[in-house]
Amino acid sequence: MEPVHIVQGTAVPLDRSDVDTDQIIPSDWLKRVERTGFDKGLFSEWRDDPDFVMNREEHAGASILVGGPNFGTGSSREHAVWAIQQYGFAAVISPRFGPIFKNNCTKNGLVAVEVSADVGEQLLEAIAADPTLELTVDVERRTLEVPALELEVSFELSDSVQHRFLNGLDDIGLTMQHDDAIGSFESGRPGFKPATT
Repeated sequence: MEPVHIVQGTAVPLDRSDVDTDQIIPSDWLKRVERTGFDKGLFSEWRDDPDFVMNREEHAGASILVGGPNFGTGSSREHAVWAIQQYGFAAVISPRFGPIFKNNCTKNGLVAVEVSADVGEQLLEAIAADPTLELTVDVERRTLEVPALELEVSFELSDSVQHRFLNGLDDIGLTMQHDDAIGSFESGRPGFKPATT
């Protein structure tokens, strides 16, 4: 997992509520055995529509996805986060996230920024009107800024999650921070017990 300090760029306004993980990455894509190539499956059923917002040229290269309320609800599939990241998004903004989806974001380095319903609606409208609008998600300051709108809001991010992002730590990385203690424990383990390495 790479460290994340600031995510800055344009955004795609996905003005739909209750977007579940099956819509983010349809179940057909879950049969893959490798962990790559999920970007092609991101919203694949919706992307068949040429007028779908992600198909519009003005949103090419966007690094932030702005969704409606209740983004990422439904089944627990980490593939949804992988698909979003592999497509090129480094942050997702919504007035509310499915809790399992948000937890999967945390474990994979995708910044999930929860904003008020009013701010969410303001962002969707502003980005639809001006696709060149620049947004900045600052993990260290825990702020979302849109200078053109004179908007700066704080978002909730626990100290432990912030630590993960700033240091690029997934679950294994967090465990390896205790490598010395693990080694000390292993060296004192009686020889008659099963080896753990």
